Formats: sequence, C-alpha cells, structure tokens
Amino acid sequence: MEGEEGSQEPQLVLADKLFLLRQPDVSDIDKVRYKDEVFTYVKDNDMLPLYETLVAQSVLDSDPALLDSMRAKIDDELKKIDEKIADAEENLGESEVREAHLAKSLFFIRIGDKTKALDHLKVTESKTVAIGQKMDLVFHTLQLGFFDMDFDLISKSIDKAKSLFEEGGDWERKNRLKVYEGLYCMSTRNFEKASSLFLDSISTFTTYELFPYDTFIFYTVLTSIISLDRVSLKQKVVDAPEILTVIGKVPHLSEFLNSLYECQYKSFFSAFAGLTEQIKLDRYLLPHFRYYMREVRTVVYSQYLESYKSVTIEAMAKAFGVTVDFIDVELSRFIAAGKLHCKIDKVAGVLETNRPDAKNALYQATIKQGDFLLNRIQKLSRVIDL
Repeated sequence: MEGEEGSQEPQLVLADKLFLLRQPDVSDIDKVRYKDEVFTYVKDNDMLPLYETLVAQSVLDSDPALLDSMRAKIDDELKKIDEKIADAEENLGESEVREAHLAKSLFFIRIGDKTKALDHLKVTESKTVAIGQKMDLVFHTLQLGFFDMDFDLISKSIDKAKSLFEEGGDWERKNRLKVYEGLYCMSTRNFEKASSLFLDSISTFTTYELFPYDTFIFYTVLTSIISLDRVSLKQKVVDAPEILTVIGKVPHLSEFLNSLYECQYKSFFSAFAGLTEQIKLDRYLLPHFRYYMREVRTVVYSQYLESYKSVTIEAMAKAFGVTVDFIDVELSRFIAAGKLHCKIDKVAGVLETNRPDAKNALYQATIKQGDFLLNRIQKLSRVIDL
C-alpha cells in the first residue's frame, strides 16, 4: 500500500520491518531483504540502543567495530549540539534556545534512545510557549509510543494533547490527533471508536507520517464493517467519494465491502480470505486477528439470518459457498456464545431465528430492577424496625 503524498515517518517504517522479520508467514527471501534494510537504517542513523537490543535478540549480528564507531559518532554529535545550546542560551533569544533543545530531542529520537528522547522533549516543552509547537512535541512522543506499541505512553500523550486543545490549537493538528487516537483505539480493540474517528478524518487526512492514505482507508473500512449498521455503512463508507477513489488500490477491499452490502456472501468469503493475509501482516491488527475474524463472521451471519424467520442449513451453506457441516459447527459456536439469536433444528435441518424483542427486554429489565428495589426496601425496613 502506497500513499499519494507525504511520507511515512522512517522509524515507523523501520518498526513495520522489524515486525515482519519476526512473522512466520513472511517468506525467508523477504526476511533477508528486511534484515538488510533494518541493518542499513540502524547503521546509517547510529541507532546504538536499538542495535544492542537487536543483537541481544539475535535479530542482527554483533559487530564490535560498528558499536565503537556508533558511540564515537554519538558522542561527537552530542558535543556539537550541547555547544549550540550553550551558545544560544548565552547569545541568542528564547526561540533559538528552544530550537537548539528541539534539535537535541530529535537527535535522541533519531538514534532510538527513547528514555533520553522523552526526557529532553520535556525540557524542550518547558522552553515552548506556543500551543501548536507543544502539540508537535506531543506528536513526536506519540510516534515514539507507536514505534514499540507503548500504549500507556500513547494514552497519556493523547490525554495531554486534548488538554492542550482546550487552551487553543488549530484544526489541522486537531484532525491529525483524531487519526492518532483512532490508531490507538484500533490497536487496543476499540473498533467502534476507531471507526468514528477515522470517518471524521477522511476528508481532512494529512497524517502521512503514520501511514499512507491507502492504509488509512484500509483501516477505516475494516473498523467500519464491524461497527456500523447497514444504513450508516452505506452513507459513510460504501458511497463515500474519498473511499471510492482509493479502495480499488487495496487488494480485495472493494469486493469485501461491496459484497457484504449487496449480500453476495460467496464473494464476501472469498475476498475475506484474501484480506486475512494483509491483516496478519499488520502489526496493529495482528493481536486482534482472531477477534476480528469472529466479529466479521457475526456481522455477516446476522445480516443473512435477519431476512428469515426460518431457513434450511443447506440453503445458508449454498449462499456462503461452504459445506453444511461447516455452517452447522460454525453457527453452533456463535449461538452458544450468545452472538446469534437463532436455534438449530438438526432433525429438520432448519435454522429458526428468535430475535430479541426490545420492548420485552425493557419490560424484563424493569421487572428485575423493581424486584431489586423491593428487596432493598424490605432490608431497610427491617433495620429501621430494630
């Protein structure tokens, strides 16, 4: 997937390659290429802390001469940066002092020293007055968090950014923050909120440092399918011009979305099988692969059964292009988990739906709460009588 404009933050590209290096589904030829690219990037940017970690994990080979060279370059560069900071503090204004400290923060980010980078970003923030510049520092922190999936750091940074926006801030940065928060929500399995944030950002997307626009649309469609009802899906996703212009560039995605909406279930399963490979090779989605697979199947089975009071298992199996035994086993699991409201008549080979009645459910809940209240009143009356 490639973006049309802007470029992805190189360190996030590096994080993707490190992730793929560890995946069993990636071919050995690709792993050799990724290993070479990782080594080249680490070497060119003197990423000493990361290099030591990767050597310890047996991802890269140890090279003592390279280690010594990196240390020497880092010490030399830091000496120059510290001289610039000292000069700025003695002879120049506040903005020049801030720029010098920012350069040191960015240097620590470049070499992959997360602890020192975070510490010096705080120092830089103390020298910063403008809300927009403070927000940019938060975005740097968020990128550090996404590099190694530090969700605690990401969550605190998002909260900090929101509090900064209460003091002011421009719309461009606010819209960028929505994408960062959406990615965080998707990475922590809050697909509904992720979908809402992504959809709000479709027409204003400028967050190319995180991922290309094609990838953004990929995430938007995946999260929306399991979060929106049919009417909302049609309005916000299926007919969205921003999605229509890009969706064809992502393999299987257009067929995946449109076959679900048009109830072409055989085509849907075929496209879904193609998309699973992309999901398994995505470092944000892989931890939720099994969950997402279940949720998508729940959506599609519920949509099919919604049209019927009863339907034969054979007819459903034919519609999905699978065997009767597969559908039988599959639906049994979802029914037992309370995901589908139907029952299987194995003798007749029929599925009978029993959709929950909203009014009846409200009535039962009211009765239950009433009983609970009466019990509390009785207990209270006994205490008062004593």
